Amino acid sequence: MKKCFFLVLLCLVCMTAFAQTDDQQPETDPIITNRISQWQDLKFGFMMHWGIYAQWEVVESWSICNEPWINRNGADYYQYKTDYQNLNKTFNPKNFDPSKWAEAAKGAGMKYVVFTTKHHDGFCMFNTKETSYSTVDPSCPFSKNPKADITGEVVKAFRSKGFWTGLYFSKPDWHCDDYWAHEWATPDRNVNYDPTIMPERFEKYKQFTHRQIRELTHNYGDIDILWLDGGWVRPEWSVNEETRPWLGCQGYIQDINMNEVADIARENNPDLIIVDRSVGGKYENYQTPEQQVPDSLLPYPWETCMSMGNSWSYVSTDTYKSTNKLIHLLCDIVAKGGNFLLNVGPDADGNLPDTALLRMNEIGEWMQVNGEAIYGTRPIYPFTYGKFRFTQKEDKVYGIFLLDKQESPVPDSYWFDGKSMELKTGKINVLGSKKKASLHREADGRYRIDFPISFEMPHAVVFEMRKK
Repeated sequence: MKKCFFLVLLCLVCMTAFAQTDDQQPETDPIITNRISQWQDLKFGFMMHWGIYAQWEVVESWSICNEPWINRNGADYYQYKTDYQNLNKTFNPKNFDPSKWAEAAKGAGMKYVVFTTKHHDGFCMFNTKETSYSTVDPSCPFSKNPKADITGEVVKAFRSKGFWTGLYFSKPDWHCDDYWAHEWATPDRNVNYDPTIMPERFEKYKQFTHRQIRELTHNYGDIDILWLDGGWVRPEWSVNEETRPWLGCQGYIQDINMNEVADIARENNPDLIIVDRSVGGKYENYQTPEQQVPDSLLPYPWETCMSMGNSWSYVSTDTYKSTNKLIHLLCDIVAKGGNFLLNVGPDADGNLPDTALLRMNEIGEWMQVNGEAIYGTRPIYPFTYGKFRFTQKEDKVYGIFLLDKQESPVPDSYWFDGKSMELKTGKINVLGSKKKASLHREADGRYRIDFPISFEMPHAVVFEMRKK
């Protein structure tokens, strides 16, 4: 009897452990993993942080969060928050035309889009029945515009240009009374009551969130990516030393049941990619290092999300990265196996900044010549070497040589350590040129490329080599 009891107990423990760890494992469904592989072929995406905050040219949402690192230039917090939350009453982007955004992004060589349908401030840029805090509600002057369902217009415009469509959605909602309850102060980014003491109220918030995700994934056709932000809203199993401080001094666990979220989101989109940022497990189908590029290859699908300027949202005095820098970032990211999601914030009237449009046009000019070394490629060791970035596709290996801003013409020759590569030597193609370069194998195993004489190519030159 004792043996029997302990065997039953052991089985129960094992079953419990399995139930606890199921969502912690990476996605294995071949429908989803195949879709992720297809997404990895796209390489270059366009992100837009846009909302009522563009009117003040302030950081998206965060200025109404009462954490000590946030600067409001001495303004009274409660008055500031009230005034900010009333920006819905003046939001009226008279120049909103997402077809121009899609045209610019296509010209830049981008292949997918991620649009902010709702940031942490809770203002909805889509047609929702769950709150009056949206572009379609009469409280917002833009509601009278035939394009008031901004998300719907963005999806339609980009889809018509062949883009994959991705929808950014904030899990926390600082305008919802069942998240930031009006009865109590809001000391930080987290829910401001204990969900274990008031489970019915937090359940109302969960259902509100689920219904909004249903609207987004059921009302706009076939959506490719659901990009979930607000990593402090997460299940208890995912909390670690790095993420625990996000939960604030109270440390409340805010689990919105991602199993149900995924079921809802994939009802009409069975191959939908879900990005539950920073949480890990089954519903973070790819990872999203923010404003940084990893030092080397990562052992999972990933995407660097980065702003073109210093700010995610529109600031008229922002400083933008140079075209040279942006192309080098793209090449570096792709060589290490990632995608590059580049963000630009439209202004309050719905215009993309002129500098951003210029950068996108110049990136597009380079991509028209050299895109085959980017799209559909995979990494090949050593990934990077000096000023080289390497990619591969079928029997081809591309050596992307990064040029300094004023480096023209290119050098006479350059070496790289390719001991792990078996490449055919002799004449090799240079993308965008009828001139040939020469590839030589040195006695020590290194390769040397002799560049064409007086050859010029802005930003980076691509050598097409072939495997033996």
